Formats: sequence, structure tokens, C-alpha cells
Amino acid sequence: MNHQPRTTTGEHTPHGPPLVLKHDLPASFVLFLISIPMSLGIAHATGAPLMAGIISAIIGGVVVGAISGAPLQISGPGTGLVVIVAGLVAQFGWAATAAITVAAGVVQLALGLTGISRLVMSLSPAVVHGMLAGIGFSIAVGQLVVLLGGTASSTVPANLVQLPGTLVDASPGSVLAGAVAIAVLLLWPRVPRVSLIPAPLVAVAAATALAFVLRLDVAHVDLPDSHALTFPEMPQGSVGTVLTAVVTVALVASMESLLSAVATDRLHDGPRARLDKELIAQGTGNVLTGALGGFPISGGLARSSTNVAAGAKTRYAAIFQGVWIAVAVLAFAPALELIPLAALAGVLFVVGLKLVSVERMRNLLRHGEFMVYAATALGVVLFGLLEGVVVGLAIALLRALYRLTHCSVRVEGNRVCVRGSLVFLGVGRLVRELRRMPAGETVVLELHVDYLDHASYEAIDDWREGYERLGGRVRVDEVHDTWYDRANQGKPGRRKTLPGPLPRWFAPWSHWQGTPDAVTLPAQRASVEGDPMLRGMHEFESRSAPLVRPFLHELAVHGQRPQQLFITCADSRVVPNLITTSGPGDLFCVRNIGNLVPMSSTGDRSVGAAIEYAVEILGVSTIVVCGHSDCGAMKALVKGSAARGSHLHSWLRNAEPSLIRFHAPTAPGCADLPVADRLAVANVAQQLDNLLGYPSVREAIAAGTLTLKGLYFDISNARVYLVDPDRNGLEPVPSPA
Repeated sequence: MNHQPRTTTGEHTPHGPPLVLKHDLPASFVLFLISIPMSLGIAHATGAPLMAGIISAIIGGVVVGAISGAPLQISGPGTGLVVIVAGLVAQFGWAATAAITVAAGVVQLALGLTGISRLVMSLSPAVVHGMLAGIGFSIAVGQLVVLLGGTASSTVPANLVQLPGTLVDASPGSVLAGAVAIAVLLLWPRVPRVSLIPAPLVAVAAATALAFVLRLDVAHVDLPDSHALTFPEMPQGSVGTVLTAVVTVALVASMESLLSAVATDRLHDGPRARLDKELIAQGTGNVLTGALGGFPISGGLARSSTNVAAGAKTRYAAIFQGVWIAVAVLAFAPALELIPLAALAGVLFVVGLKLVSVERMRNLLRHGEFMVYAATALGVVLFGLLEGVVVGLAIALLRALYRLTHCSVRVEGNRVCVRGSLVFLGVGRLVRELRRMPAGETVVLELHVDYLDHASYEAIDDWREGYERLGGRVRVDEVHDTWYDRANQGKPGRRKTLPGPLPRWFAPWSHWQGTPDAVTLPAQRASVEGDPMLRGMHEFESRSAPLVRPFLHELAVHGQRPQQLFITCADSRVVPNLITTSGPGDLFCVRNIGNLVPMSSTGDRSVGAAIEYAVEILGVSTIVVCGHSDCGAMKALVKGSAARGSHLHSWLRNAEPSLIRFHAPTAPGCADLPVADRLAVANVAQQLDNLLGYPSVREAIAAGTLTLKGLYFDISNARVYLVDPDRNGLEPVPSPA
């Protein structure tokens, strides 16, 4: 047998008979044992012939498994289709439902050929999970009626109405068989060393044995003659009604299959699913299963996750399990007819409840998506699956529209700060706040907006004109863009702002001090005029402080816990937090001329005190010495320009050992650097050696709790390099693993 090698598309993997026999064959038996009770239970839950579930499982395994774009996904009767198919059976009958399945398969084939399958990834997860929860609740309520000995209706409200009466007239035998199946299903996974035997199989087997031994009066599975297949017939009804049914089955089956394929991909390290091919495989399967009177097919996460857990490696696990089901039905049909319907109802009851995940609800609640989830689930339960999904999508779209158009308005004295997108839907709140401003003052309107529509511009401009007529002053301070100013000039923007230049607070004072949007109130202007430091402090108070305040508060309460001692030059162009992408509380910094670490015997104590405090008290794990290009201290060493007797001359004597190291062989990468820059590299290597003169540093290194690193910052190219102290060379910073 010839197989293609594994490709980037993820369709093919190298495999052969040993791999299939070792992994896929055992997995196929596990799948077979799960698929039989689930296929019968799903078919019974909808009022379809039980053989329809078996046909679907066989075709889903053999045919869909052979051509699937997701080799480890297992297809069969779709759990998510139970409510829909039950309604179709009640409305059209089973033969017409089979025809609808054929047409739905054709729609899936068309969707797969158009490459539209990846659109499922853009569907709101809250809608999808809400749909599954609604389906799960619907299944659970319907199967509860069956478990009590009644006959389930096609809608949840109808089942809820008949539930009290069914409870009063409950069949003791059905209740006992169903309760045993549920108990075993829940308790079996907790029994050690038996997890390889599927819980659904054990549950159905236990309930069947109990019913047989006690001769319980319960309804049993009734398999028709395997030769008596139901062939499709044209549905009777309006064209619109039939088309709606076809599209509903196609979309729900496709959605369930594609979502299951994506989720299955996360469970294994093998090839990724090809979604378009998977959709074509599902469509082919539904055309065939509909033609033979089978249940609509979809990929199922429960069976697929079991397949992966059982060790399957290729598509042969799916194919083999389909073969085993066919053999079992043909050879062991009498044994299957001993199964009580209540046992299957118990299995489906638990399966339905598992679709309603409390943990998923908590997660969606944390992300503010629970309303969409709840609306979808409630819509599915009360009105039907398609209507519920439409309700969920509508609410999700409304919430997205609200978020996209919502802006926050914060008033601090005479400054009004607006953030977000400012459109007509949110401008009313802003105008209300502006109208509360006291008359005759200077008001600053600070706009941090990525869009401002014409209605918002006119509302702001009208208020501004009215306020200034009454003697006040208004200054519009636009931070990230100039929406208001452009609209004022008759050149309004047309689309939302994309991420662009860095905010002005990132740049040096000289880059933004003279810009028109650097606005202060008159009372503040007198004190900050001409003083860039005060201007910068004012900028921090008004813009940056609200953003960093939570982090600084936490550091103030819990104290600093930096991981690095960062020793670098006092040069104003070297900003440690910038070149290390760190923030408050991350670096314990020492800055001096030439990033020097004097030996402990020189008499200078300031650097030594910082080193001992960082290592012994703060417990830093790294000490970094960072030099840089165009260093004034290194230039002074090279030229000997520091005046004798000066403090600078005395300080630079600590760097003289670096001159000796400088004359040692240099790594090829540094040979072309200017002399002062080569000396800066050698100086970093020397200061790393000097650090070893401190006992606390030596002890921490010996204990494995401290490492030393050398860095070199090329200012003109904004590049950071590691310093190799053994070669006086530079190495690029490695990418994270």
C-alpha cells in the first residue's frame, strides 16, 4: 500500500500495518462499544427507526472516516441534531426526513467546495455553547419522560407540560433500569483500572442484565429487519418550509462537525484538520445515509475525544468501528433487542446534561458573554434550534455594536476625558456631562478616540460655541489622532484609526512640548511655563498615572520584588525599562558614569551597598551590567581628557583594568567598532569580573541562585547585544523558545 508522506496540509501521516494494529485496532473496539448504545439512543430520542441510527454510525465510520479531512474525528448520528430531527419526524415523517437529509448533504458538499468552512471560526463561542446547552437541556427533558415510561414529545415545552403526569404514572421497571444506567454511567469512571471499558457500554449492559434477571416490565429495543430499509420520499409542505428544514440540518450538522474537528485538533499532536475536506466528507455521508434511510450524520466531540484517548493514530480506527457495528447488527441483532429503552434514555439523559457546562457558564460570565449564552440556550429550549441561534446572534451583534460604539467619559475638575469610539449612539452622555460644566471656566476636552462621526463633531462644536458665548473657554486636547481638528477644517476622517505612532508620552519632552495638543489650564500654565520637568509631571498626572496606579498601589502594599539588579551608565539616552520592556517593580537599578563596579577594596561603598542589598535582601536572580555605544566615560578614558584631581578622574580610575582587557584579542564581530565602543564592550566584561570580588555574589553563584549577564546597547541602531566576557565579543539576543 502506498502512502503519501506527511505534508503541511496535515492530511496524510506515515503509517503502516504495525501502527494500525497497535493503536487503531484497539481504539476501534472501544469506539464500537460506545457507538452502539449512543446510536440507538439518539435514534430513539427522535422517534426515528432504531436502524436509522445504526446506518448512520456505519456510514459515518466507513465512508466519512475514509475520506475525512479530520482523520481522528468520529462521525455518526449527530447529538446536536436530536431536537431538529425530532421536529422533522413529527412534521414530515421519517421517509421525508431522509430526503431532507440527502438535500442537506448536497448543501454541505456545495459549502465545502466554496471554501466557506472557516467562517465557523468567526461565530461567537457564546452562541455555540448556548446552542449546545439548549440542545443538551432539550435532550435531558425528553429522555427524562422516556425514562419514566412515557413517550417524549418533539418540543421542550410539551415535554415539561406532560412531565408531572408522567411522574405520577411512572413505570417502576423503566425508572429502575434508567436509574441503574445513570448511576453506572456516573460511577464507572471512578473505578480504578477499568477506564478502558467505555462507561456507556457498561451502563447499558448493567441495566439490560438487571431487566432480564428481574423480568422488569419495560419496553425494549425493536430492530426492524435489516433488509427493510426506509427510502426517502418527497416532503409534503410548502417550498419555504422544506428549504428551511434542509438548510437547518445542513448548517447545524456542519457547525457541529467543524467545531468538533477544531476541538479534536487540540487533543493530539498529529495532523491538523482540513475543514473544507471534512465538510465535503460530511456531505457525502449525509447523501448516502439519507438515501438508505439513516439518521443525519455529524462529527461528535464525545466519540472523537474517546478515539484520541484510546490511542488512535489514523483514520482506520473510524473505519474499523463502522465495520464492527455492521457485523454486530447482522450477527447479534437478538442480543441488541434485549436492551431496555429506559437504559438508552438514561445514557442520553446524562449526555444531554453534560452539554450544559457550569464551568463554561462561569468562564463566559467572567468575559461578559453570559447574556448571549443564556439567550441562545433559552431560545433553543422555547422556540427551537434555528430560532435560538438567531436570537443569540442578534444579541451578540447588538453587544458588539455597543462595544464598538461605546465611549467612556470621565470628569476631573474642568477636564473631561473621553476614550473609545465617539459616535451618535454615545454622544448623548458626553453632552450631558459637558452641560454640567460651570460657566465662565476654561474646560479641557481630552479626546482619546479612534473614531469621531459627524453627529458627535456637531454636538461637541455646538456645545463649545454656546459655552464660549457665555464667557468660558474650551480647549480640545486630541491625544492619539486629530479627528475633531480635521472635521473642523472640513476634512473629516472616514474610518477608524489603526495602530500607528507611539503616544507622545513615549517620546522625549522636546518632541511634544510645542505641539498644539500639549494643553494646560491657565492656573497651571504659569507654574509650568518653560519648565519641561513640570510639564512632564503634569503629563504623567493627567495621562499615565490612571493607567499605572493599580500596579503601583500593589507594589506599595506588598513591597518590591525585583528579579534583576541592573547596573548601567548614567547616560540620558539609556533607558533600562525601555530596552528590557519592563515596568515598575521589575528592575533594581544602579546608574553611574561608565556603569562601573568598583572593587570592594577601593573605598567606594555606594555600588557595593546596592549589590549586597540586591543579593542578600531582595534576593535577585540576575545581575546585569549594561554598557552602550558613544559612551562619554569610555571616550574620556581613551583620550585621557578627565582633568587630574577632578572627581571624574578619580572615579574613572576604577575603569583602568578595562584598558588592559581592551588590548586582549577581540572577537571578530567587534573589530570594526570605533575604539571607544570596543572599550565599552571590554569594560562590561571587566565589570562582570569585578562583581566576583563581592562575597555575597560569589556565594549566590555557587548556590545556583544568581547569574551574571553583560549587555551592550547600540544607541543609533536601537539594538541590544549580549556580551561574551571570554572573547570580549557581542552576541545577538536569542529569540524565546
